[in-house]
Amino acid sequence: MSDPGPQGLVSGGDGDGTRAVRAGLPEPVKYEPTLPGPVFAAHFHLPGEPTGPYTYGRDENPTWTLLERAVGELEAPGEDGVETLVFASGMAAISSVLFSRLRSGDAVVLPGDGYQALPLVRAQLEAYGIEVRTAPTGGDAQLDVLDGAKLLWIETPSNPGLDVCDIRRLASEAHARGALVAVDNTLATPLGQRPLELSADFSVASGTKQLTGHGDLLLGYVTGRDAEAMSAVRRWRKIVGAIPGPMEAWLAHRSLATLQLRVERQSANALAVAEALRDWPEELGVRYPGLPADPSYAIASRQMRGFGCVVSFTLPTRARAERFLDTLRLVDDATSFGGVRSTAERRGRWGGDAVPEGFIRMSVGAEDPEDLVADVLRALDESAG
Repeated sequence: MSDPGPQGLVSGGDGDGTRAVRAGLPEPVKYEPTLPGPVFAAHFHLPGEPTGPYTYGRDENPTWTLLERAVGELEAPGEDGVETLVFASGMAAISSVLFSRLRSGDAVVLPGDGYQALPLVRAQLEAYGIEVRTAPTGGDAQLDVLDGAKLLWIETPSNPGLDVCDIRRLASEAHARGALVAVDNTLATPLGQRPLELSADFSVASGTKQLTGHGDLLLGYVTGRDAEAMSAVRRWRKIVGAIPGPMEAWLAHRSLATLQLRVERQSANALAVAEALRDWPEELGVRYPGLPADPSYAIASRQMRGFGCVVSFTLPTRARAERFLDTLRLVDDATSFGGVRSTAERRGRWGGDAVPEGFIRMSVGAEDPEDLVADVLRALDESAG
């Protein structure tokens, strides 16, 4: 199998839609598909010295290469020297940065209100003798515990609370104090926010969510511009074997073509749902960074190009929340977020998130907004009795 070549950069247009549908594609070859199919290979023909790009399936795969170029073009369009590595899941990507950069005696700052699996990560880091400090995302609170840390981990907007912090400000302070900065960009996607442009060292995400958007694969990635740091991440991937299957990588690349369409529709739908919830007679504590009255709006509107597809709100009791979810017709009761079909869940059922029992995280899909809003309002009304 030959190297898919150095192409893939979009030419002739800089719009998000143009970039999304063409990102990572190889140079056209007569009679060959526009996007080559997945390459299933544990090993490659390798006579003589192993000097080629593909030697063994745990190290590299042509299908990964195309996807990695595509994601890099979305995360840092037009920027040279940026590298992307894909992983088997978002947690594999997160772990690769944390465990490749940190050693016993180091300190790391994590968000205290971030993704539910971060407490599991914290326990493992502490077992390795790494000091873990936490602070909330809102109000740039992580600055207060940053001195002496080697790495600052930012999740903005936070999941599930949807708080936002100023990436550029935190990155500037972290760099001044000798710390690297990683941003979990899962909820925003590269079309909503570009952490490297805001001075972060790593942009990390779960491609399981809106990036691929169909709820049918697990994937993660790390994008960075520092060659030494990315080499360490690559080495970690090789050691633990946290690699995606070729089929998953190919499906992910195929899905990128509709990313701009999905993000635009889902963001508009999320705002419509958030506005309807805001105007509901009960006080629901609605959170969505795109609402002008939301505490996150001021910062989000400066650093984000879109506000995402997740809306959160709180019903008075667990029982009411469960009745609401049972009454919905167009919204599936499921975890995760970012898919074209709307989902919602009572987040407290998992434990690990500091949220009330009636807290709902809703992932808004691509249905007709009028139908979706009507379904949510009907379920609110019927579940109140």
